[in-house]
Amino acid sequence: MPLINKTTYPGSPFWLINGHFQTIIPGFEDKKGLMPYQRERFKLEDEDFIDLDWIRQGADKLVLLIHGLEGNSQRIYVRKMAQFFADKQWNVLAWNARSCSGEMNHAFRLYEHGEIGDLTEVIQTLGEYKQIVLIGFSMGGSIVLNYLGRIGDALPPNVTHGIAISTPCNLGDCADKLDQKSNFLYKNKFKRKLTAKITRKAAQYPGKIDLSKMEEVTCWRDIDEFYSAPINGYQDADDFYAQASAGHFVHGVTIPTLLINSTNDPILTPSCSPIEIARKHPKFYLELTTSGGHVSFPTTKKQGYWLGNRILSFVFS
Repeated sequence: MPLINKTTYPGSPFWLINGHFQTIIPGFEDKKGLMPYQRERFKLEDEDFIDLDWIRQGADKLVLLIHGLEGNSQRIYVRKMAQFFADKQWNVLAWNARSCSGEMNHAFRLYEHGEIGDLTEVIQTLGEYKQIVLIGFSMGGSIVLNYLGRIGDALPPNVTHGIAISTPCNLGDCADKLDQKSNFLYKNKFKRKLTAKITRKAAQYPGKIDLSKMEEVTCWRDIDEFYSAPINGYQDADDFYAQASAGHFVHGVTIPTLLINSTNDPILTPSCSPIEIARKHPKFYLELTTSGGHVSFPTTKKQGYWLGNRILSFVFS
């Protein structure tokens, strides 16, 4: 019964008094600057591209890191995990989804929670590795769970573990949660960045995107209805939520897969933590913490990097 009833997370430092503080403040504490990755431009089958950032050191073990919404390989939560595994002598591949590497992608599409085709193409080229561990943060966790659950028994044998962190397994509920007044900072940040990106995509494809619809946006579902869904090939927001919510597919995972969510995450809802599936599924593990915020799980310097150590212990358990 892989529902983990007792987490090893020691809890956030006392001065980070709630989920918002635990989510936001750790990002301001980062002083290390950019990771010195080696970049590879990966050409996709549809003639588009994604940029992959590497730390290569001759290892036969690889950790593949996937960022969250409007993130990239240089986000602090990705860099910390990349450095942690590099220090353990693993090779690291830090993902940049289409349009997220600093250069707009070419095709008439962006990226989204349910897109597993790009990941499938990349993993097919990684046959030289004896072990591949997939780690996704927030939206990246959605991609990991979608990939593992939908590929199922056809998974390449060198993909041995999946980890999803602070993952919105129910996109419809999370869209509504984002509209709460307490989440205006996250909503405004995401909306601002996505609006700029959609505007650039509209300039690439004149006449295919109606930017005037932005004036009608009153809630996050409107953004998905007017833009996220049609740009990425869905009929509407409800179709997007139905086909891309990872919670619909976790029953299909066939390798040890760990979902770590915090109950004080400002963005997630209880429906993002499929407890009943974890109680019955032999491979799907759910670990719930009472603090930690969104993709952060901060600790004191003395306690060390809990998230990295927790994942490493799961991989070698």
